[in-house]
Amino acid sequence: MDDFPLASLVFALAVLLILSGFFSIAETAMMAANRYRLKHRAQRGNKGAKLAVALLAQTDRLLGVILFGNNLINAGAATLSGVIAARLLGGGEFALAASTVAVTFLILVFSEITPKVIGATHADRIAPLVAFVLTPMLRVLTPVVWFVNLFVQGLLRLLRIRPAPDGGTPFTLEELRSLVLEGSAYFRGKHKTMLANLMDLEAITVDDVMTPRNRIHALDLAEKPTLLRQQLATSYHSRVPVYDETLDNIAGVLPLKSVVNLQLSAGELNAERLRPLLRPAYFIPAGTPLLTQLTQFQNDRQRLGLVVDEYGELQGLVTIEDIVEEIIGEFTTQAPGGTEVFRREPDGSVVVAGMSMLRTLNRRLGTQFPLGGPKTLNGLILEHLGEIPDAGRAFALHGQMLEILQTQDRAVKVVKLMPPVGRAATSLQTPVEKASSTH
Repeated sequence: MDDFPLASLVFALAVLLILSGFFSIAETAMMAANRYRLKHRAQRGNKGAKLAVALLAQTDRLLGVILFGNNLINAGAATLSGVIAARLLGGGEFALAASTVAVTFLILVFSEITPKVIGATHADRIAPLVAFVLTPMLRVLTPVVWFVNLFVQGLLRLLRIRPAPDGGTPFTLEELRSLVLEGSAYFRGKHKTMLANLMDLEAITVDDVMTPRNRIHALDLAEKPTLLRQQLATSYHSRVPVYDETLDNIAGVLPLKSVVNLQLSAGELNAERLRPLLRPAYFIPAGTPLLTQLTQFQNDRQRLGLVVDEYGELQGLVTIEDIVEEIIGEFTTQAPGGTEVFRREPDGSVVVAGMSMLRTLNRRLGTQFPLGGPKTLNGLILEHLGEIPDAGRAFALHGQMLEILQTQDRAVKVVKLMPPVGRAATSLQTPVEKASSTH
């Protein structure tokens, strides 16, 4: 190289550093690019994205051609820097050491760190662009890459390492949920909450959202006709469970719209006239995941189900509206005679019903009540205290100060949740208690 001017050698070194930087930025961008986003762009006809997806489908060959080119160029740069150092400093060990340090610094700054930071930062935009260059290179260097990969595959087998499939590892449900919650730039608040709630349906069972047995509005066929007529006239449900004397003896479900068609003036409304209108009751095993039950409701064309335990005893009632509300939030209006779940006091405390669901309290008030045991606040309090507390008793429960305001019929009826010290009272949209069998 003694015949080449020094300026030409310096220019050639600069070109090699730039080419090395290209391979570094290409490697990082291709590996860091979002494969799902590239596939989406490829499906929409983006040619660069199509090439990038095709390259990522053969990762071993892609890395082979990138690393082959990068290492070949770096070796050339190191040799060229030695020649330049010999020209400037003369031969000897000092010139060799100086060239090694200089080329290492130049490669790190201009060909490795800076390009890789750029590639990682803008991976989705750079990957389709570098794919236009890498694709023809892979075709040309296929024999070389194949030969090198023979030794790579042999070494991997010797080490008993199995490469991951080219399709990538699929996301778990928790990973998808994290992506949704962190995707604030792509999902508006309500949409993000709905998607997260939808992913939670598999972990929530019908026991968590059902109307408990003691709050089911149902008709007893053994009642007097005048009482039946009054209950039907004042009912605010579209479907009502019907039983004979006890809730464990369900006779069926009565669609109230069919009662409207009865000519009430033609005769007395009694059990004999109602029985032909009953539809078979739809029973659901306790512990059924909500997502499974939503699918079952759809397949069986049902809207209301009665939850029973392993002994066949009635535990509660769940409707398709209850499941939908777990996804989009509460949307029903307050039923006549219903009571408010939350009432904000001027001091920032919140008065709630003892039968309030713990899931609802956690979601609306930010409390941290556990959901693995009792489903209601009353059940959690009784489990914690081991007795029925008197009104006026105050205590801490899972980081929340509570005060019992009213107990009745061996249960806690009304509870006040004290605000944490220093927290200002905030406005709260008052939902309604789901005390109905359907909405």
